[in-house]
Amino acid sequence: MKVVVGTGPEVAMTKQVDGYFTASVPGAAPGTRYSFYVDGRGPFPDPASRYQPEGVHGPSLVVDPSSYQWHDAAWTGIALPDAVFYELHVGAFTPEGTYRAAAGKLAYLKDLGITAIELMPLSDFAGDRNWGYDGVAPFAPARPYGTPDDLRAFIDQAHQLGLAVFLDVVYNHFGPDGAYQCTFSSHYFTKRHHTPWGDAVNYDSALSEPVREYVIENALRWVNEYHFDGLRLDATHAIKDDSSPHILAELKAKLGPRVLVIAEDCRNLAELVKPASQGGLGLDAIWADDFHHQMRRFLAGDRDGYFAPYPDSIASLVNIIKRGWMRGNSDTTGIDTFRFVFCIQNHDQIGNRAVGDRLHHNVDLPTYRAASALLLLLPQTPLLFMGQEWAAGTPFRFFTDHHDELGRLVTEGRRREFSFSQSSIPDPQLLETYQASKLRWDELSAEPHASVLRLYKSLLRMRRLEPIPGHFHIEALDDDTLLLQRSVVSAVIRLRGHGEVDVRGMVNLQNRLWDSEERQPPILIDSRIHFAQPGAIVFRTIQKEER
Repeated sequence: MKVVVGTGPEVAMTKQVDGYFTASVPGAAPGTRYSFYVDGRGPFPDPASRYQPEGVHGPSLVVDPSSYQWHDAAWTGIALPDAVFYELHVGAFTPEGTYRAAAGKLAYLKDLGITAIELMPLSDFAGDRNWGYDGVAPFAPARPYGTPDDLRAFIDQAHQLGLAVFLDVVYNHFGPDGAYQCTFSSHYFTKRHHTPWGDAVNYDSALSEPVREYVIENALRWVNEYHFDGLRLDATHAIKDDSSPHILAELKAKLGPRVLVIAEDCRNLAELVKPASQGGLGLDAIWADDFHHQMRRFLAGDRDGYFAPYPDSIASLVNIIKRGWMRGNSDTTGIDTFRFVFCIQNHDQIGNRAVGDRLHHNVDLPTYRAASALLLLLPQTPLLFMGQEWAAGTPFRFFTDHHDELGRLVTEGRRREFSFSQSSIPDPQLLETYQASKLRWDELSAEPHASVLRLYKSLLRMRRLEPIPGHFHIEALDDDTLLLQRSVVSAVIRLRGHGEVDVRGMVNLQNRLWDSEERQPPILIDSRIHFAQPGAIVFRTIQKEER
């Protein structure tokens, strides 16, 4: 094995006892490009490169991570009960699609009431646009968005404003173009397990220890070199490991208690967030998609595919809110409510739809406002997707920029997936598909977007009134209306249609604080609330001495 630094000659590398190769090369200073030759083949980039200035197939760049001057020494991190997540794609968040441009929106997010930003994956990928789940250079921030120091400056500024920053990471597979890990070793994958993307990453077969070290080191670098506050682990159900300790438990232990680790997992396993003393993996939280799926079924009528098990029933919604999920037999007793991350939109649930339509593109705005009120008043940890807070008119579509042959396969696969409407499926390879997904910030000052934004700000202010996690009670008042009672505020939320409910002994109508409907608020008569349309009304909770 050999290394080439800059325009210098090939330098032979020496194999160490642990199997790694090393070489000392004079002149390999920050800013220098370098590549490897393996068994006479190459040049290849470093699979642990800190930056790929010419793309994932080009040479790697020597980066000094200690050269950036941080200004966040006073930042102490965030506690999960205080988190309100805002998921964003750096490229589509602003017209410029860069870290620097995103930093210009941080004050807006702070004013909105967000406390934690969650960035979609940043590991570099082939091409100039991608969701990030096709990443192949796990240690190198994606070059289309800027330099490593641009990313550091974004996080630094966020911390100075009191905002935490999380990163979505993918440890279940590598992307299809530019993944050079197996050029250096055939043991990065194992045939013992399989995933939707092929052979699984090797966490428990022969020579798996260096692979585990590679992944854990990646997580540590994001935290230590970029000051991320936590990680969201993509599709942990596809991280196959029959060994002990499980790679997820080891990862969390190495990161420590201050770094929050959140799993996305379709199995609804309470063990993911239970401590090791109770046989769990000790992660901090889990995306609980059943809430989203039930809300889509109840509000928009979605019933195909993975929505099929969810009944058109408010009782099912109440059960999910109480338990955290519906599917699976995993008992959630004793698990803190805030360990469940709820949403009514996220990148998957919008972008994996045929045309990338958002919830408010499928339901009327009163219904959308009522659903938003439920999400933000519940004690579970809420996650918003960029633009949700103003009912953005833009979709969020699936987009890629692969080479022609792979791109054609991606386009064909996408259209087969939605065979019922092939002619209307946006081609993920087209630049226009990506551009259509970019937020339009000029919408904020126009109606109906401005009033929806005011609603979100009001809801987030009310959320801060509640002690967290706090007691809560929820029940169905009829087939379309919920009563939510918390320590400080209570809400009556009608999710569908019009109707009247009696709230005698449940809320004091004189304690009315807020309505979701500015133009047509619910009418209060005696002990009854009349809804002319979906909506939410919030009251100060009746204290014991008032009952």
